[in-house]
Amino acid sequence: MNMLYKSISKQMVAPLILFMMFFMAAGQANARTEQQDENIELLSRTSKAIAEIVKEAMPAVVFVQVEKTVEQGPSAFGGQDPFGMFNDPFFQRFFGPQLRQRPRKFKQRGQGSGFIISKDGYILTNNHVVGDADSITVKLADGRKFKAKVIGKDPQSDVAVIKIKAKNLPVLPLGNSDAIQVGEWVIAIGNPFGLTQTVTVGVISAKGRSRLGITDYEDYIQTDAAINPGNSGGPLINIHGEAIGINSAIFSRSGGYMGIGFAIPINMAKAVKNQLIKNGKVVRGWLGVVIQEVDEELAKSFGLKKTEGVLISEVAGNSPASKAGLKSGDIILKMNGHKVSDIGELRNHIALTPPGTKIKFEILREGKIKTVTVTIAEKPGGMSVAMNKHEILKQLGMVVQELTPDLAQQFGYHEGQGVLVAEVEPGSLVASVGIQPGQLIEEVNRVKVRTVKQFLKALAKSRKTKRVLFKVRDGDLSRYVALRLP
Repeated sequence: MNMLYKSISKQMVAPLILFMMFFMAAGQANARTEQQDENIELLSRTSKAIAEIVKEAMPAVVFVQVEKTVEQGPSAFGGQDPFGMFNDPFFQRFFGPQLRQRPRKFKQRGQGSGFIISKDGYILTNNHVVGDADSITVKLADGRKFKAKVIGKDPQSDVAVIKIKAKNLPVLPLGNSDAIQVGEWVIAIGNPFGLTQTVTVGVISAKGRSRLGITDYEDYIQTDAAINPGNSGGPLINIHGEAIGINSAIFSRSGGYMGIGFAIPINMAKAVKNQLIKNGKVVRGWLGVVIQEVDEELAKSFGLKKTEGVLISEVAGNSPASKAGLKSGDIILKMNGHKVSDIGELRNHIALTPPGTKIKFEILREGKIKTVTVTIAEKPGGMSVAMNKHEILKQLGMVVQELTPDLAQQFGYHEGQGVLVAEVEPGSLVASVGIQPGQLIEEVNRVKVRTVKQFLKALAKSRKTKRVLFKVRDGDLSRYVALRLP
């Protein structure tokens, strides 16, 4: 009997093992299916969450249409004078009375985006969207149209506030741009190329982008959420449905989206917005210093163990800084207890500080830590001509930026070789002579330029002469380009 049992047991071992293996495999398959189901459910919830955020935010995003009457001088060629060459005295003498006809007027139209920040019709947008338009029309998500008036605009930050006469409007809440982190999901809503209520999704690629040459006061949020012409003025939204930025600019070699967009931080926009609504203009704080970054060599020279702080290279006479005892060679380490490491951040903070406010600086002077309290004053009028310089850039139809080591490697240039063309407006003066994004400006008016600051300084000469001479490099080839400003 025992022998029979052992024989039967041996015969059943193989089928039993196969059955157990099949059962385990089936269990693993079910486990995989359950895991896949959980992942798909998670993605589904995420997708629906984004859709809900957009659904809540979209009614507060508006389409902004602008119109301006432009006067064009006549010519002997039926008004076809794209380069303004017939305004030259030589041509006027040559063609005589034919050039002295009545100027032609035509309507110039533009468009952008904006978002409602109050139930009674205040709207945030970009200064470059509304500019000096003769008329502004706002179209709501529900199709209603309103004429808008400019409450205030600030070219130096590119923020503008407009208003429509309406009540109980949908409002987009404003978030805290200081709290955002690189890698967080964001949503851009706007009207690219006139395609109203367009939504794109991406992440925050970087924070604190400055020295791009777009505006005077820069602290941009960089995002890969697609931004195109027409998105300007629209909101950049976090996953809580709050606006954390105003979409403003792109980096592009083609004039369209290439994965890099910039938004004005909403905290900066809020500070500007409050002054524009209250006063119709922005009053900026003034410290009265020229500052520069601290690199490794400067850190060693000034006795710093690491590269930190901001170096004061010059102090203006009779300024808040000089009155408080700040000196050339001081290194600002902290401002009101917070570490200072970027000149753009320090400059923006001072500019948005109300005059009369006291700021406590921790500085390094001759190897010793000192504390200096400065009372911020109002920035004197006429101190900055940067706005006028940027007006020349606007006339030319281009945006430039510093040639960083990464960009130099990307485009095949050398660091310090020139200033990179970041954006070219279609149909602009520079576009008409073949200047394109990705090319390099090596000289302006026969002056070599390596930074945006040098570029703007050299370009200032053109305000009087109405002529610009660029040396432009495209890869291994360079050429000179002469332009006449309108």
